[in-house]
Amino acid sequence: LAQASRQEPRRCAPAHHRSQSEPSRAGAGRRPTMFNARKKILKEKGAAPSELEEEVAKALFDIEVSPSSDIKADLRDVYISSAQELEVKNRLALVVHVPFRVWKTVRKIQGRLIRELEKKFNKKHVVFVANRTILDKNFRRKGLQVRPRSRTLTSVHESMLEDVVGPTEIFGKRTRIGVDGSKLLKVILDPKDKDKENVEAKLATFSAVYKKLTNKEAVFQFPEV
Repeated sequence: LAQASRQEPRRCAPAHHRSQSEPSRAGAGRRPTMFNARKKILKEKGAAPSELEEEVAKALFDIEVSPSSDIKADLRDVYISSAQELEVKNRLALVVHVPFRVWKTVRKIQGRLIRELEKKFNKKHVVFVANRTILDKNFRRKGLQVRPRSRTLTSVHESMLEDVVGPTEIFGKRTRIGVDGSKLLKVILDPKDKDKENVEAKLATFSAVYKKLTNKEAVFQFPEV
């Protein structure tokens, strides 16, 4: 009997070890989520992402794995290269940059993706912009014989204009030149846009984001009825 009582503590030991290891298993469940979310960011030269960029990446990952999401299949191929906040009339806008190679997919789901992210970021205005490379007039130094029109400053800025207002279409544009020589671009948006009411609240955001990206002044409006 004495021998049996000495063995008793040894039988209890494994149960004791199990209770100690429980928290580490619970913590491990959270780590893969953050690790998977980090796959949604691709920074140049392996730079560390900012806290905001990690938040955006996690939000994208959450939408991707949500059972109720109808854009999850498209989101698998989408990742970001950077994100920044911009103050516009006492509210913050979130500008998300994505590599050009994934822009076609983003464009396809842009409206729904913006709505989902705006829910997650406390109604901040979300704007998506593709990364594009501008080639200056010294392009031959880079070994190119011809500069593609899509890489000129004018063309890249025109594309950025479309990115900023997307998925709303641009209906027309005209440039006003002031007495001092300053230029103001007036951008008319599609009056038939089904989300017109929501877009009207973002017109100042579009101007601020376009100015930040291109250093050019632009005003956005729907045609007057």
